[in-house]
Amino acid sequence: MELEKSPSETKEETSQPDARFHLDEAALETLRTEAPWMKNPKYFQSVTISPSAIIKIMMHCQSGVDKGIQKGGNPIEVMGLLLGRPDTLNSNTLIITDAFPLPIEGFETRVVADDEHVVNHMISLGESLEATRKEKFMGWYHSHPFDLSEHSHCFLSQTDLTTQLQWQRAEDPHGNPFVALVVDPLRSMYTEYPEIKAFRAYPPEYNSPVPIECPNGSIETSDQIRLEKWGSCWNRYYELKVEYYMSTVSRKVIVDGLTQDSLWMRSLVRAPPSLWMPQMKSVANDFVHAANSKIVGSAGGGGRSAMGSRSSVRPDPPQSQEWNKVVMQVSDLAMEHLAQETLQESKNIVFSVGL
Repeated sequence: MELEKSPSETKEETSQPDARFHLDEAALETLRTEAPWMKNPKYFQSVTISPSAIIKIMMHCQSGVDKGIQKGGNPIEVMGLLLGRPDTLNSNTLIITDAFPLPIEGFETRVVADDEHVVNHMISLGESLEATRKEKFMGWYHSHPFDLSEHSHCFLSQTDLTTQLQWQRAEDPHGNPFVALVVDPLRSMYTEYPEIKAFRAYPPEYNSPVPIECPNGSIETSDQIRLEKWGSCWNRYYELKVEYYMSTVSRKVIVDGLTQDSLWMRSLVRAPPSLWMPQMKSVANDFVHAANSKIVGSAGGGGRSAMGSRSSVRPDPPQSQEWNKVVMQVSDLAMEHLAQETLQESKNIVFSVGL
């Protein structure tokens, strides 16, 4: 005789990824009413993103890169809104179920949604979603397509921080905690993995007990490194862990069906020149500048040897940290370029491209 299972046992058997697709309205309403995040500035520790949301976010951010390059300029920043809710099973997590691009474009760190047309668009979109969806707008995303450098460009600028703080002040007290996502589309293309980070702002009255604590919780004593990685407002926000979720059926199809054996052609894909050429030129210019500095510094030292004037323009051995860093970057780029050319030639041979 099979015993009837209790509700708690049934709930434990339900996988957490599948549970994220089911909305317990009563539990969610209770959580929104209690609003525990109002008592703890670092209450939320993670966000989990649905497949449809991450695909729409990455496609939108990539479109900004393509649009800017096609116009002969720099990649364009884009912005959108996030739909979701707090997780009733793990209240320290925010669930992002969908994403909606906004007609906003900008440059550098100044994506601001203050245009009347944009505001009307947001109002209209919100009203239509209220009638069809049970989630709310609970966050925003934007891209930082600056360049491909040593550090990720996923951080909050001063403008971003002001925008995020305004959202939190308006929405958090009403049971709708807001989160900010920042995407680095150039690094995402380079690594073939979403370079995306989630942040929440500290209230103005909050100060971290650790003066040099970075948004990711690490301790960094170098002011320069903190600025390079996290921007000038590095101590006014913190980072949340980013995760992804999908149903058990979808995971089975992807993991069991699309194995690495059927994805072998990815290794023959060549990165577009629009991605790596700007970096190649930038690093090459840095190399020339560093070399000239070494030559001028050596010539100004007044040192001469039996070789005569030729020794006065010979650069010193590359011992400085800056010199070594530039040399290593040039070497890495050269190897990357060589590997891409080799893969492209292999693809031409295998598929008889151009014959």
